[in-house]
Amino acid sequence: MPRSDDCFEISDVAIWFKHLHTPGLVKRLKNLLPEQEVSLETDGVIGRWRRMKTGKDGREVFAIRPVGPMKVIWNNWFKNRKGEIIEIKEAPVTDDYLAAASALFSEWASPEDEEAFRDL
Repeated sequence: MPRSDDCFEISDVAIWFKHLHTPGLVKRLKNLLPEQEVSLETDGVIGRWRRMKTGKDGREVFAIRPVGPMKVIWNNWFKNRKGEIIEIKEAPVTDDYLAAASALFSEWASPEDEEAFRDL
């Protein structure tokens, strides 16, 4: 059985940060920019989630929504499994690591390099 901190109740089409109990995950999600994506593992399924946009009144929205294939899965779970407790945790994938590492090689981000290597 997962630790209780890693558990979350399926209760909405979005995941609201106030319903999460893992401090590290909440901090990571709050640090996302509006519409920035993150990979999460929910009930053993790894999928992409996007931080919701800032509200029309300018206030931050402290929630994420599923995107791509995860949206179909989550909407099905919400419809058929609402109220169930599932495990949730961050699941960095290769693309996340590559995006983070690309900032380390800024000297390779020149227009000349882009021209030389665009077809690779």
